[in-house]
Amino acid sequence: MSTHHSRRGAISLLALGLAFPGALLQGCDSAPSTIKIGVAQPLTGGLAALGQDLLNGVNLAVEELNKEGVRVKGKAVRFEVIAVDDRANADTGREVARQLVDAGVVAVIGHLNSGVSIAAAPIYAEHNIAQMAISTNPKYTNLGLSTTFRLVANDTLQAKAIGSYSVTKFRSTKFAVIDDGTPYGKDLAAGAIQELTGAKKEIVIHASLDDKTRAFDELAGKLKAGGVEAIVTTLNDFQTVALLQALAKISYTDVYLLGGDTIKTTDMLKGVGLGKGLYATSPILEAKEFAAGGAFLEKYRAKYKIAPAYAGHYTYDAMYVLAAAIRRTESAKPADIVQALRKIDGYAPVTGSMKWDARGEQRYGVIGVYAATEKGWESQVRSDTW
Repeated sequence: MSTHHSRRGAISLLALGLAFPGALLQGCDSAPSTIKIGVAQPLTGGLAALGQDLLNGVNLAVEELNKEGVRVKGKAVRFEVIAVDDRANADTGREVARQLVDAGVVAVIGHLNSGVSIAAAPIYAEHNIAQMAISTNPKYTNLGLSTTFRLVANDTLQAKAIGSYSVTKFRSTKFAVIDDGTPYGKDLAAGAIQELTGAKKEIVIHASLDDKTRAFDELAGKLKAGGVEAIVTTLNDFQTVALLQALAKISYTDVYLLGGDTIKTTDMLKGVGLGKGLYATSPILEAKEFAAGGAFLEKYRAKYKIAPAYAGHYTYDAMYVLAAAIRRTESAKPADIVQALRKIDGYAPVTGSMKWDARGEQRYGVIGVYAATEKGWESQVRSDTW
């Protein structure tokens, strides 16, 4: 081959690497010195506290792994987190997914919102990039993509938990079901309605709003007029607090409220005392419920000066399992990582283990029910069957 052609080939290869940083990595057998991990979560807006918590978990794990030292085929490597804000929006989710692909990430820990995870999943799948999501809508893993991995139990089980607990705990007859209009909220609410209807409970009001609504005076009036005794909701925490405050304004507080996992946050505790009882179902077991949770909480608080807001311990564990998959396969190729995750029963420092079935569902997922008190969320019951 002539020198001229060799130079042209080198320039073309360089151009390819500049345009698609991940392309050279995926075609190279040796691991790069820096392995990029994408984190896509809502880092602004109403869910920013939850998204930041999920990012914090990954950052904490990466800091520890880099300090410990990770080797791939005998070569020392470091992890680098590439964080993007999906704004809890499906279109933005697609956009940032493409940004992460172009940045050369080998795996992504994201997203929080089911609608965003579902929208972004085909983009990751096209490039064989593992997507480890905290999202709970069953549609995420039903896409049939080899790259989808759920970190917790899904909403099929959560809907059963909502129905079962509502029927046995509240002993109410008149229910309202209120969802946030997202794929997560609407499908979970539909599952809850099916469970409640099967138990012969009357659904007086079924309202589908959106995930930005903050004004609830009109709905509060309808709940009072309908004599609603228990509210099942998939609204976000800030919305649920606003709803309880609207009910308190019209002196209608003799009502139970049971929400999905997006209300089981520290901010939601502002609603304590505004009703007869405030409860949440969640596939996110608190760190303190695990034997190793205390050590994690101590490290988390020392680094971030706050308590975890949501599920940082799950993303912390996901990063450790991801690192184990990279070590085991001795490769930083995205496709190799996906195959390793499909087979792994990975050690998770806080929750114990992560293992996925053929669809990417978490084998060890459970749903817990929690009651809000002035001291925090207290576990009532949990099950992997309901």
